[in-house]
Amino acid sequence: MNKTDMSVGRQILPFAAFEWMIAFRYMLPNRKQMFTSVITIISFIGILIGVWALVVVMSVMNGFRTELLNRILGINGHLVIQAADGTFDDYETLIPRLDAVEGVRFILPVVEGQALAQGEAGEGTGALVRGLRKQDLEKMTMVANNIKQGTLKDFDKSDGVAIGTGMAERLGLTLGSEIRLISPDGDVTPFGVNPRVKTYEVVAIYEIGMYEYDSSIIFMPLEETQLFFNQEGKVQSLETFLDNPDDVDAVWPRLEEASGRQIYMIDWRQRNQSFFSTLQVERNVMFIILSLIVLVAALNIISGLVMLVKDKGHDIAILRTMGARRSAIMRIFMMTGAIIGVSGTFFGVVLGIITCLNIERIQSFISWVSGVDVFNRELYFLSQLPSRMDAGQTIMVIIMALLLSFLATLIPAWHASRLDPVQALRYE
Repeated sequence: MNKTDMSVGRQILPFAAFEWMIAFRYMLPNRKQMFTSVITIISFIGILIGVWALVVVMSVMNGFRTELLNRILGINGHLVIQAADGTFDDYETLIPRLDAVEGVRFILPVVEGQALAQGEAGEGTGALVRGLRKQDLEKMTMVANNIKQGTLKDFDKSDGVAIGTGMAERLGLTLGSEIRLISPDGDVTPFGVNPRVKTYEVVAIYEIGMYEYDSSIIFMPLEETQLFFNQEGKVQSLETFLDNPDDVDAVWPRLEEASGRQIYMIDWRQRNQSFFSTLQVERNVMFIILSLIVLVAALNIISGLVMLVKDKGHDIAILRTMGARRSAIMRIFMMTGAIIGVSGTFFGVVLGIITCLNIERIQSFISWVSGVDVFNRELYFLSQLPSRMDAGQTIMVIIMALLLSFLATLIPAWHASRLDPVQALRYE
């Protein structure tokens, strides 16, 4: 009979139905193995939480990087060209030559300077005044497409400025209000330099969605800015926007050749290197820290399976005497542990996707319940909590969780397959 059973056992293919049946049966809790079942549940919850947290955190970090990059590059040139002598007085003839360079989308002449901005009630705040022509400001879709109040229709003709919603809120300004700008670089008199003070009407209020910009940048007509900062007929820099921001290295020498003069250039990577490097480091560190949750859950799988092997020693011995191979026993316990890893990973990914799709509602709910603003716009620069799932990173998280779960089953499963039936049944 044993020989017949052994021959039947040899004909059974790996991962046969009876192996799956036993593996699922061992997953069901019973009174005798209650402690083992508790460890199994803890392992499942640990993997679920780890995968859930990884998916959400990686998506939020990606969202931060993408949103900040889009907003920074939407309002600042990919390449900033400056003259070796400080200013361009021939920018009107220089721009057409540079604009014809392959890879350049458009070039904007810019005059900018620091000023103190005061509202009608006397509140003050520092501001960056940027002078642009109307047609150039309209090319900056990040601003032109996000005008909340007013219009840019007569921007060049009007003696007015465009401010962000953050500055309007801070200074108590609305459309049509007057804002006073004070510049330390004013008129030179026998008694010294007098600060220049001038009042402008607010003709437009924009909202980029990046709080730092919405609360600090004032757009003014180019000619008026030149007068305000004593730069008549000159511009300080040429903001160059490219078709592809990653083509900076290829376009750089073409611009130098087309300029026909000595210029100084700085690209968006250099201007924001420390900022984006910090984001990258934070994302990598968070991935490593949260991966430890999955690792601890995988270690719980090992302990749970070791206890299960001890509890099922009698069953293993009977299966072996009935003709089950050692490889079949090993596969049974590997599948038992893998079920925990696969189910925990699956539900973790599902919860992660649901959380990412409803991140704003969850953030608002937590703020409402706790009474604390968990996403301060002034601290995190953005007006909304961003989330952007990356398929490649999500797949990487899934593979990591499944791989750790699989590796955790190897030692207990191997131990179960090496169990001697004679020793297990000696005292039966």
